[in-house]
Amino acid sequence: MARDRFAPDFDPDCGDVSLSSARHDIVIGRWQGLRELLRTTGPEWLARGHRVRLLAQACAGSSTVETWLAAEPHSADALVLRAATETARAFNLAIAAGRGVPIDQQRIDAAVLACLSAAEAYLDDPTPWISLISVARLYRSGVRRQEMARWWDELHQRDPYSMEGHLQVLHYYSARWHGSHGLMYDFARDAAGVAPPGCPLPVLVQYARIEEYRYAVDTTQGRPAKVGLAQHWNNDGAVSDVRRTWERWIAGRRDTPVAPGELRDLNYLAHAACWADTHDVAADLLRLLGRRATRTPWSYTGDPTQQILRWRKEAGLRV
Repeated sequence: MARDRFAPDFDPDCGDVSLSSARHDIVIGRWQGLRELLRTTGPEWLARGHRVRLLAQACAGSSTVETWLAAEPHSADALVLRAATETARAFNLAIAAGRGVPIDQQRIDAAVLACLSAAEAYLDDPTPWISLISVARLYRSGVRRQEMARWWDELHQRDPYSMEGHLQVLHYYSARWHGSHGLMYDFARDAAGVAPPGCPLPVLVQYARIEEYRYAVDTTQGRPAKVGLAQHWNNDGAVSDVRRTWERWIAGRRDTPVAPGELRDLNYLAHAACWADTHDVAADLLRLLGRRATRTPWSYTGDPTQQILRWRKEAGLRV
């Protein structure tokens, strides 16, 4: 009997079965599943952040979170999800408007107020502060430096090694938003430098490399050939960065199954390792991931499935 061919699994919930069930509830307009999911998640900030972010994307096109709030207006979990949902809605408006087209500032202000209300309702939760830093990008000129610093301090006090929180700051300081390549890389390297062994923050440098690439593609009207693709991914600095992230994060990581909340980060490092031609690192990461994959960042450099199959074949893994 012929063996099954390898096919990556791009589960949007990253293997989080409980999250998938709750997202199905949103489709049929039930909010009780959301309440139960967030209640049982509790202060597991990695899982909570992952779940709230994906629930918010699903809630953005429905009134489910508003129905929950109408039934339980003082629910801290409902307020946190509403803040993330308002943030997702604001970004959906920005995407629909097109790059560089400002959206109604009142919509951004409403999302900010929702985030601040959520932060007040659940004082220990870093999630509303992550939403707040995220939506700040949508202001045409960003926010005042002192304001961003205050929000960052609030987040850092609650979850000093929050990958999602750091990632939102990195986006804010990128050239595509309110900063520059230099500012973005400085932030990524500073965060990586203070991360304890086994912490994923060093992969921020690989996120920054993707951001730089996307900016280059945007400014060359989507013609990646003009970006200098090979040089971008496999110059000496890029290769050193991949190995440094591997040593600081993966070599110190506990030998535990890949959590849904870290799957995207591992895909970013695997993508960087493949394009940097660091075959030993790439093979180990692809083996660790197995079938589980996220479409980004692979989609930025071609067809995700084709790329993963190509690199697995080069690494001598089953395809």
